[in-house]
Amino acid sequence: MISDVLSLLLKTDGQSDMNLKQKKTRGVRGISVKYIVKMNRNEVCKLYTIFQRTEIQEPALFNPTDTTKKIKNFPEICVSTFSDNIIQTFSSLNNVEKIAELYSASGALPVYQINYKNTAIAFYRSMVGAPACVACFEEIVAMGAKKFVLFGSCGVLDDNKVKDNIIIPVSAVRDEGTSYHYIAPSPEIEADIHSIQILENILAECGYSYVKGKTWTSDAIYRETLSAIEERRQEGCLAVEMECASMLAASKYRRIPFIQFLYGADNLSSETWEIRDLMSYGLTNAEKYMVLAFECGLAM
Repeated sequence: MISDVLSLLLKTDGQSDMNLKQKKTRGVRGISVKYIVKMNRNEVCKLYTIFQRTEIQEPALFNPTDTTKKIKNFPEICVSTFSDNIIQTFSSLNNVEKIAELYSASGALPVYQINYKNTAIAFYRSMVGAPACVACFEEIVAMGAKKFVLFGSCGVLDDNKVKDNIIIPVSAVRDEGTSYHYIAPSPEIEADIHSIQILENILAECGYSYVKGKTWTSDAIYRETLSAIEERRQEGCLAVEMECASMLAASKYRRIPFIQFLYGADNLSSETWEIRDLMSYGLTNAEKYMVLAFECGLAM
């Protein structure tokens, strides 16, 4: 298919030059795509990746609203986490109902609604990894969500600073790919100052200690090398995870107020990897973390 498209784009129709000609071919999912090409005889085509472009390209061929229907009375606030245990705990409560599903080749993800302090809040389990996490977010927004809170575990890069504190990401190193489809390339992306302040206020009110700092968003969990870990630690990164930079970018692009907080799981702050027991580092606090997320949503 790619070779056919390239042949069509480069075809000269017997002319020595091609000046702003329109060609058509069949695109993804049978959608007809118009290619507009301006090419001189001796011009060489250059191929750029998203990491080399100075700005994002528009428009998209199709959008979340083309694949996901808006749901009447969908809650404005949506909370998500990556732990199935946490979601199972809350989905089994009496005042919770399933209101939608997110579909993928991996199966359907239920979207639930809870009535918290007389306010309807949607929640669901996010898929791990930036592309899948952002895709779920995009479809939730298409359903009708207007505010979004995400929380989950992370690898700790500086155990002395993090200890048992909740981590507030103030920025994220963009060592992944998804964020570059939403905002122009840069080494880091900053979290919204207002969102950080809301999270700080909620944690203080609820009596939770926290630490603010940079996080490292990576696509390759098995390529967190000793040299890369040390480099990121020297840059001030407290944690490593797989979604924050991409979610910050996607939420900024869609203009959706967004809050994320992290809690430590495995420890990468020494040369020996400490996997630790997740029952001791997070899951026993499932209800508390979820309620913190609900409170953030109400304060947004």
